[in-house]
Amino acid sequence: MDDLGKVENNYGAEQITVLRGLEPVRKRPGMYIGSTDTHGLHHLINEIVDNSIDEALAGYCDKIIVELNSDGSCSVTDNGRGIPTGINKEEGKSAVELVLTKLHAGGKFGEGGYKISGGLHGVGLSCVNALSEWLEVEVRQNGKIYKQVYNRGVPQRDLAVVGETSDTGTKVTFLPDDTIFETTTFDYEVVRLRLRELAFLNKGITILAKDHRNGREETFHYEGGIVEFVNELNEGKQTILKNPISIETLTKDKTGEIEIAFQYNDGYNEVIHGYANNINTAEGGTHIDGFKKALHKVINDYGHKLKILKDDDKLTGEDVREGITAIVSVKLQEPQFEGQTKTKLGNSYMSGEVQNAVTELFGSYLEENPEEARSLILRSVTAWKAREAANAARTMARRKGALESTALPGKLADCTDKDPKHCEIYIVEGDSAGGTAKQCRDRRFQAILPLRGKILNVEKARLNHVLSNEEIKAMITAFGGGVGQEFDHTKLRYDKIVCMTDADVDGAHIRILLLTFFYRFMPGLIENGHVYSAMPPLYKLQKGKQIVYCYSEEEKEQKVEEMGSKGLDVQRYKGLGEMDKEQLWETTMNPEHRSFRQIQMVDAIEADKIFTILMGDAPELRRKFIEENAKLVENLDI
Repeated sequence: MDDLGKVENNYGAEQITVLRGLEPVRKRPGMYIGSTDTHGLHHLINEIVDNSIDEALAGYCDKIIVELNSDGSCSVTDNGRGIPTGINKEEGKSAVELVLTKLHAGGKFGEGGYKISGGLHGVGLSCVNALSEWLEVEVRQNGKIYKQVYNRGVPQRDLAVVGETSDTGTKVTFLPDDTIFETTTFDYEVVRLRLRELAFLNKGITILAKDHRNGREETFHYEGGIVEFVNELNEGKQTILKNPISIETLTKDKTGEIEIAFQYNDGYNEVIHGYANNINTAEGGTHIDGFKKALHKVINDYGHKLKILKDDDKLTGEDVREGITAIVSVKLQEPQFEGQTKTKLGNSYMSGEVQNAVTELFGSYLEENPEEARSLILRSVTAWKAREAANAARTMARRKGALESTALPGKLADCTDKDPKHCEIYIVEGDSAGGTAKQCRDRRFQAILPLRGKILNVEKARLNHVLSNEEIKAMITAFGGGVGQEFDHTKLRYDKIVCMTDADVDGAHIRILLLTFFYRFMPGLIENGHVYSAMPPLYKLQKGKQIVYCYSEEEKEQKVEEMGSKGLDVQRYKGLGEMDKEQLWETTMNPEHRSFRQIQMVDAIEADKIFTILMGDAPELRRKFIEENAKLVENLDI
């Protein structure tokens, strides 16, 4: 540095960029909406809907309409009070324009706005505006209809009156900017799942979902709120209690709300979903901690009181939560979320608030329902004994080397590269296909584990039973990440776990059995994106020396028309074993040409429900699901 203000390498005051208005959002969209992929795209809708939900929480809105329009835009309409349309004296602009162009302008700051709200700390609407090719806002208020249009966050004219009305509310229509997002096509299924969730969490509100691209329309309205939520999650399962236990109360200072519903079923899985101000806290938090502590204390105390448990006996938290389905929803002022993605509630006082509420009200329930209380305690005792049996089985398996990575299964053809980031393992159906895969693989990074027959259906199985299955033990050993509560995806020996099964009914069944095992006992595999389904071709088309592989009926029909049927040989692959090693490598295993489908847990609640339907004990629900989704699985690609 030669003198003050002068810096070498041309780095000085002129290199400091000041981003004004909404420029920071367009420059670094990931900082505001998490990503620019499909998740970030749908987050735009969530931000607008959250504003409407905030109006509902404040008592001014009971109907929300979300429309996916034919031109690719989305409209969100509510019957709330409408964004204020008056002129802000300090800024000299309408409140509507301030909310849509200023990052920290909104009714969620200071007094007189919203006591309880979700959203991106008040920056939601402005972020949507900044990341849209165009946005149109319409406010119904004071007997008038106000309208304003924006292009990439810039107002095209002042807010103006365009009509009269006796209604109130806000309608926002926006088209995502294709220069920002990787895709701008909204997925109706993703949208409907979130809207249904919000309708459950805010009982009495009506939410309409309309997809004008195909005419699909649904209405979500639940007077029972999260009690109906729990009932739906337990559909197809045999429940233990007559009805879900419902808890609704205020926090001690009357500023927050606690709403909990839970039910036990005869399964072995623990399903607890937490929400704070309607935000899904996927990583839990203080409200979930308080709920678990209360369950543990109440059931143990009552077990001792009924003399079912001896003085020295103590059930673990895992024992008392086996087979539970619970929704824990809290609403509070100034929620604190750990991390930018808001997946864990951090307000420490909420643990005690929830624990006190559950201890008091659940304790009273057990006192008033002694028969149900006894059956619930006995169920937890059974879980306790099964857990001890599972621990014994795990210990025995370790002694035999069955769960230690140093004793890999003999049928595993491992890869030579030891860096998990570079490695992938194929779970192959049968010894025949397994043998072919071993011959054609790239042994540097591709491992092969053939399975004999169909593995155990683990949908209703405890860990000790699971560990007795030889094929499952082979997978646990090969993967190296452990199983059950001890599973740790960071210890995996492979980055990709690939299910490679035949493209027929049996292959689809085996794939579902594998995914059920992963979901129930190694959910971290799916949550962290390690599970894939290989996509082998259905047909081989050959005309002279020209060979084409087709992966669907539609593709085959198109190629037959292009190539001409005269002299064309069409071969339908019934299984992987029909391919020679060159064909299997080229079509299914060669990274340059293969097709993989990553198995994602887009919505854990919906995933749990589908696995229960497909692998549970209710054939009528399974039949209904297959009938309703037949077109989606016509190529048996589940």
